[in-house]
Amino acid sequence: MRGAVLGMVVAGFLSGAAYAGVPEPRDYRQDDYRAPVPATVAGGRVVHTRALRALLARGSVLLIDVLPAPRRPAGMRPDQPWMPVARRDIPGSLWLPDVGRGALAPDFDQWFRERLVQATAGDEGHPMVFYCLSRCWMSWNAAKRAIGYGYRRVFWYPDGSDGWAQAGLSLTEAQPEPRPPEKDGP
Repeated sequence: MRGAVLGMVVAGFLSGAAYAGVPEPRDYRQDDYRAPVPATVAGGRVVHTRALRALLARGSVLLIDVLPAPRRPAGMRPDQPWMPVARRDIPGSLWLPDVGRGALAPDFDQWFRERLVQATAGDEGHPMVFYCLSRCWMSWNAAKRAIGYGYRRVFWYPDGSDGWAQAGLSLTEAQPEPRPPEKDGP
């Protein structure tokens, strides 16, 4: 019996399941983004694959992938070939890279707000689902941030794109939304 329980715990860990024993921090998670995540997000709802599929079947749900986009390594010669790994996410997603980091520069935070307003046509009641990879605090941070902006129908999918694929559901190659240029200095 103990082995079966341990097996279920390990399977839950590997599938990206949230953990009832992981408390929600008061603020955003600042580091170690790939770690066990809480089972809740205050002000929002947690959905897993079956519930997400039901939401999508009803239509008019905004899927937001927050996985950071690969960046050309600093110091790499301009003529040197660089082949980043392609991102595959849930079909129909809007990929807003890096918006789930613990701290956002003010101009980047404003960009995120503007993209949400644009994607929801200014409707703070429009349902939106944030995700990344399984066990990823970035999607939790992004959901918490959207709730803080006043959005009322925020869902968090902690299973992420790898949990979606693990359930035998299709992924599609994604392109990130262009980020605003980073400002040097204050």
